[in-house]
Amino acid sequence: MNTKNESLLCDPRKKYETPDFENQEDQSHPGSERKMTPPADHGEESYEGTGKLKGCVALITGADSGIGRAVALAYAREGADVAFTYLEEDQDAQETERLITESGRRAKSYKMDQTSRNACDEVLESLIEEFGKIDILVNNAAFQKTYESFDDITDEDIERTFKTNIEAFFYFSRTALKHLPPGGSIINTTSIQAFSPSPSLAPYSATKAAIANFTLSLAQEAIKKGIRVNAVAPGPVWTPLIPATLPLEDVKSFGKNTLFERPAQPAELAPIYVFLASDAASYITAEIYGATGGGKQL
Repeated sequence: MNTKNESLLCDPRKKYETPDFENQEDQSHPGSERKMTPPADHGEESYEGTGKLKGCVALITGADSGIGRAVALAYAREGADVAFTYLEEDQDAQETERLITESGRRAKSYKMDQTSRNACDEVLESLIEEFGKIDILVNNAAFQKTYESFDDITDEDIERTFKTNIEAFFYFSRTALKHLPPGGSIINTTSIQAFSPSPSLAPYSATKAAIANFTLSLAQEAIKKGIRVNAVAPGPVWTPLIPATLPLEDVKSFGKNTLFERPAQPAELAPIYVFLASDAASYITAEIYGATGGGKQL
């Protein structure tokens, strides 16, 4: 029996650094892991796999950094080969590839813009040719931008946000469903913003609500093929998207309004994605798992 001093449990309020954070280096979308202070934790030193996804092939969109990278690392350590997409951060993508391959699994990255339907289809076709199959699709990549007022939202931003954040989910899922086997799964990243939207994030919040709805409708269709569809709804998570898209004063206090008084680290989200992809979740579909730290808004 473990004594109190031998416990593996920790105080979740103090597990990671808390606000106020240092001023961040200026970043443009989608942001860079290398410029973040403090650096994000993706589970590099902590995640230990137990073979939950042995022999699987996963595609994760937007896995060069943030939640996507943490999920890619966790999947690889659980025994899956991992392909992933990214927009333009080549160095971040190379680091994700390194983490996958050092876990003993195959890695493949696709630099692409998922606002293009053809690009989404081509990634799936290339993956099937490269790996021979797909078992797990994680729709995760997103575009986010903040606005001081509703009048500041441009037509171009609306189009880019919806194309990236929800239309691409349709494209990737539609093609993946042709190849996913019974027992396969689709996991979508939505957000607390789907249920408690901030006015400064109106386009982003609207697409995240659409993702939640999309998850519930797609699950009803996909289960006819034995494929489960679920979603994860994070609250504030310390990723490059934050310093790249939020005002500096909001970055400094990011996550302070949660019950933990800090943001989540990507490593804290990855186990949910592992669970939902694994046989441990064999009776779970059309569900949205919240990981908000008890927060109400971003």
